[in-house]
Amino acid sequence: MSSSDVTRQGIRGERPGREAVPPRRERRGGRGERLMVDKAEFTSYYGRPVIKPPSWQPLDIAGYFFLGGLAGAGSVLAAGAHATGRPGMARALKTSSALALGGSVAALVHDLGRPARFANMLRVFKPTSPMSVGSWILAGYGPLATGAALLDRAGRLPRAGALCTAGAALLGPAVATYTAVLAADTAVPAWHDAHRELPFVFAGSALAAASGAALLAAPVAETGPARRTALAGCAAEIAASRLMRRRLGVVAETYRNGKAGRLTRAAEALSVLGTAGALLAPAAGRFGRRYERYGRFGRPAAVAAGAALLAASVCTRFGVFEAGVASARDPKYTVVPQRERVERRGNPARSGE
Repeated sequence: MSSSDVTRQGIRGERPGREAVPPRRERRGGRGERLMVDKAEFTSYYGRPVIKPPSWQPLDIAGYFFLGGLAGAGSVLAAGAHATGRPGMARALKTSSALALGGSVAALVHDLGRPARFANMLRVFKPTSPMSVGSWILAGYGPLATGAALLDRAGRLPRAGALCTAGAALLGPAVATYTAVLAADTAVPAWHDAHRELPFVFAGSALAAASGAALLAAPVAETGPARRTALAGCAAEIAASRLMRRRLGVVAETYRNGKAGRLTRAAEALSVLGTAGALLAPAAGRFGRRYERYGRFGRPAAVAAGAALLAASVCTRFGVFEAGVASARDPKYTVVPQRERVERRGNPARSGE
């Protein structure tokens, strides 16, 4: 005999709180859908990440991102300075690009563990692989950037130097931005979901860094294009970064919080300060020449602005790296966007289609 029996008088032995509860209805696309159980809340297996966090060292890979951007954008500005008769600025940027390229390749090889691994990537060309395409871009860009710097320093073979300068400038934009495509091609949510804006963030950051290098090392009188480029690069970087964070939804938390958030805010502040200093440097120089007792302020102002722009670019690249690591470690940033995409596909009205 069960603990509750049905009799003419009703149910005998009924325990309170055991009534049947009708299933909830969820509105989807204007129709009701029965849910027999409540929606499950996601928890990962023993709190483990859903995807494997990047094992890269921040100094190697974030440094590789920064130095590659500095080299590529520097070659573009160097070609412009060479074409417009600014030899001091052209030489400074050719040199900085060659040095940055060497540091970038050294950081990449250090992360790979053995130099032979980089050479092995050149055994085949795979257009669908950002790493393969990037390796070949570096292999073509390296001799051109190095040759442009060495020939300019030596004062030999000006035609060959001009050809190297032009060739490096043609490959420079790809060198400055292919690392963004490389990062976005991974499963890391903060990088993969930002595939639309991340190349523009890297391009703006690279232009700001190259402008900073010019302000640091070139004569102030020749840095007019660098100052204007700094303004354009910082504006593009900040606009693309904010648009990216607005579109990413919950994943944008990784760019706002923790170490990545501090680096992102520092990058924006340094970009504004560096751009303002770059634009005010000529005025400071004129003020110093007019009032000799205050000294010549143009050069110190340009150096301070250049250092701020370089530091801003460093903060941007390290901030992007830290955001990616944080998003890979927390399962929420992998699962929640996936659920949202599934719901949008199942409900065209909600997705705006």
